[in-house]
Amino acid sequence: MAGGKLSARQKMINLMYLVFIAMMAMNMSKEVLSAFGLMEAKFAASNEVAAEKNSALLANLETKAEEKKEEFAVPANKAKQVSIISDRFYKYIETLKTDLIQSGKYEIDPETGKLPFESMDKTDLLDEAWFTGDRRTKKGDEVIAAIEQYKNDITKILGTDVKYQKAIERFENRFSLDPVTNKDGKELEWLSYNFQGYPAIASYTKLTALQNDIKVTETNLFNLFLGNTLDEAVSLKKYQAIVLADKSAFFAGEKFQGKVVLGKYANVTPTKLVVQGKEIDIANAIDSTGAAKLDFTVGNVGEQKIDGKFTFLEDGKPLEIDIIGNYVVVPRPNSATISADKMNVVYRGVANPMTISFAGVPDNKVSASGTGLSRGTGTGKYVMRPGTGREVTINVTATLDDGKKVSDRKTFRIKDIPKPTGTISGQDGIAKLPKRNVEIGTVSAKLEDFDFELPIQVTSFKIKVPGQPTVAVAGTKMNAQAKAAIKRARAGDQVSIFDIKAKIVGNTSYNLKGVTPVFVEITN
Repeated sequence: MAGGKLSARQKMINLMYLVFIAMMAMNMSKEVLSAFGLMEAKFAASNEVAAEKNSALLANLETKAEEKKEEFAVPANKAKQVSIISDRFYKYIETLKTDLIQSGKYEIDPETGKLPFESMDKTDLLDEAWFTGDRRTKKGDEVIAAIEQYKNDITKILGTDVKYQKAIERFENRFSLDPVTNKDGKELEWLSYNFQGYPAIASYTKLTALQNDIKVTETNLFNLFLGNTLDEAVSLKKYQAIVLADKSAFFAGEKFQGKVVLGKYANVTPTKLVVQGKEIDIANAIDSTGAAKLDFTVGNVGEQKIDGKFTFLEDGKPLEIDIIGNYVVVPRPNSATISADKMNVVYRGVANPMTISFAGVPDNKVSASGTGLSRGTGTGKYVMRPGTGREVTINVTATLDDGKKVSDRKTFRIKDIPKPTGTISGQDGIAKLPKRNVEIGTVSAKLEDFDFELPIQVTSFKIKVPGQPTVAVAGTKMNAQAKAAIKRARAGDQVSIFDIKAKIVGNTSYNLKGVTPVFVEITN
């Protein structure tokens, strides 16, 4: 038998099993059978007393529901449902007892009002009715189904109200139908373990004990609905130290800030869970300990907040518990920082795009300054338009979560836009073209192998045909004088296009360096 403190009722049940074991050893003596009868009578008397007390408790609940409707209307309604369901199941068990008496043709003594306990030693009555070999008959299945139905009905009445969780656990244990391992180490189905092979009086007594379980259930739940059930005593052994940091990430050298509290996890399933404004699927989010698993996309770099609500059902009303927390997002280390120390260059005359950030600090807490530096569009985006000089320094300051400021700086060399290359009809260097192509060709300029796409517009140039005076041309096309000179050129002559002047479209303030000349060898 189990050790520890036992209730008087559990001691009675344990004694019943001890008596049965003794009965088997004594070849089911008349005295042992009578002992079972006495225990059955005690259970029956206990059930009568419990029925009276439960009726009083139910009446008390109904009275309170009338006086304090808001507080007791829901509990009183639950109590009525428990009473109806329990009474139905109690009467069903009574029919099983009646069937057992009738199948054994036992009769109550008219003088004493008792069953003939000493003659109720048959073991085949329930064996034939409830079992066939190692399986249950339809009647046996009916008995198990009735117990399961009772359990489901009571559990449904109590629902998910946090207040009733302990009561549900005790109720489930009281009517557990889990398989049982016998003394030989063999696992037996619950009905077989408790009723197969037992004398009629033992089975009859067990059915009365099952009825007593029903009355005990009613008593416990009615008291719970009235608020008479005391909460379980708190033991610090059930608690653990939980560290609650003010944030989930800290910088090196920063002081850790947080607190340590005593607490324990509540294995209670909520009716609703909302995190970051989104409702979470309870079935997939709650683990076996009652903890809610969080799974959401984090925010931008820096300190972020977690907010949400747990919703439980208590006293028939929704009970909301706020979820408040924070965390720190740092940049994902998905790339290495590689830089060429001699290649930190920005170009004069163009808008140099830059990305400036500070690891672990959100963009709105980072500021950068430097001559010619301005904010761009997007997180961490800047534009550098360097002025005069050969170097420019960019200073960056970041404000940490604790209000402290950190800073860094970097110096860039300033370079001018390289000299453009002159072209005619898209060809540069020494081109070979017919005179006609030179006459109608367009003189242009381009930047070769430059990182920026800059539109360059030629404003003027000079052309020299061998044996002819130099002609100055405005724009990009040959004028009449230039065309006349080209017409006098002979095959093999090399025409020079030089002193090409150009500007950046949209930036007339910047003077490009001289454009390299282009030479054309006349082919006809």
